[in-house]
Amino acid sequence: MEIIPVLDLKQGVVVHARMGRRDQYRPIETPLAATSSPVDVTRGLLAIYPFKTFYIADLDAIEHTGDNDAAFALLKSEFPDLIFWVDNGAADLARARSWLATGLGNLVLGSESQSDCSLLGSLSRDARVILSLDYRADAFLGPAALLGNPASWPSKVIAMMLARVGSGNGPDMDRLSAIRATAPDKLIYAAGGVRDPVDLAALRRAGIAGALVATCLHDGKLTGAQLARL
Repeated sequence: MEIIPVLDLKQGVVVHARMGRRDQYRPIETPLAATSSPVDVTRGLLAIYPFKTFYIADLDAIEHTGDNDAAFALLKSEFPDLIFWVDNGAADLARARSWLATGLGNLVLGSESQSDCSLLGSLSRDARVILSLDYRADAFLGPAALLGNPASWPSKVIAMMLARVGSGNGPDMDRLSAIRATAPDKLIYAAGGVRDPVDLAALRRAGIAGALVATCLHDGKLTGAQLARL
């Protein structure tokens, strides 16, 4: 199972995400870093475990209020060997290709940013592209046609449960199992609600390929020793 730390970026700093209420996100305060700068927080997370991949949500770009491209460039400069999965709200082919051309990271296409299936149709065979199926509570955020056509999905798919992010309520095992049953040939990554190694073990038993985690790393409920055992 692949464990991927999450960085939510807003106005150049890492913020504490909770239940998808983005207007309430504030700069993160964590024992892992002296500041909320992306470089400091990334270095703190790497002190726990030698993660290979990080997921980054550019909240400014997703909400069309700016971008964090300068932060991405700095992160890539400081950590050239890391792989970054970046959701920057890309919704058109020109922007998606422009981002991929920078070499700063792989591109996450969030369903909430899509108006139709055209972008995914153009890029689904690109190994650098990941689909995020975004949910808020029971509501799917995105075009229904996208959810109903798993054959068009890329090989890696994130099941993003926004209402469970930072909630401490655990993963949505029923929905994750349903998505995996719908697309058994895809690698499914759980995002939202992971609390500890017990949750990760349950996800692994359910055939989930990986998990995006944040709060459990910052509060110490998921340690480097536990990750090594997983």
